[in-house]
Amino acid sequence: MSTVSMRMITLIFAVVAGSLACRAGAQQPVPPPAIDQPKATAPAHETAVFAGGCFWGVQAVFQHVKGVVTATSGYAGGTIKNPDYETVSTGRTGHAESVEIVYDPSRVTYGELLRIFFSVAHNPTELNRQGPDEGTQYRSAIFYSNDEQKRLADAYIAQLDQAKVFPHKIVTQVTALQAFYRAESYHQNYAELHPENPYIRYNDWPKVANLKQEFPEMYKGK
Repeated sequence: MSTVSMRMITLIFAVVAGSLACRAGAQQPVPPPAIDQPKATAPAHETAVFAGGCFWGVQAVFQHVKGVVTATSGYAGGTIKNPDYETVSTGRTGHAESVEIVYDPSRVTYGELLRIFFSVAHNPTELNRQGPDEGTQYRSAIFYSNDEQKRLADAYIAQLDQAKVFPHKIVTQVTALQAFYRAESYHQNYAELHPENPYIRYNDWPKVANLKQEFPEMYKGK
């Protein structure tokens, strides 16, 4: 899929697949991480970068999480500098559609962000696809910026796999962040700006609704 309009073409498939993707495929409630950092004692800004399919929906989910300051759509994990949407969409640059999350660790922990990522933001057992979108640019990935993030991500994936929370093994990559490139302006806040877009209605708003239902204490309105 190389243009925004191509996502509209996949609407029929999105109607069927979207509800499955937004439930993340879990066969039981996703538990909190057994290993996490305590909340910070003072406000600060830290960054997490996640990839979980189309960045419109992932961005929309984290924009509604208390403690998240900003969520920005972009590209990570590739081999060229300053990629654009058209080149990333070819699947040949190695980038994944990603979201950079700036959060206040005194209000939300990295582990809590991971739990939302695995439970409502995407399906971590789908390899190189999410719902109607296919290709390595839609892979599931955690791009860590320090050893602690890697430790927490690896431990949580192992915990979820061991507990058989999902019917299939988690395929999420845990990879060091080399660079994050902000996506074009028309991709930013896409779900909020285009709430009636059929792709958003069937694929992304259900994820936000599940966030509100499953984590009411962490949900914030706009």
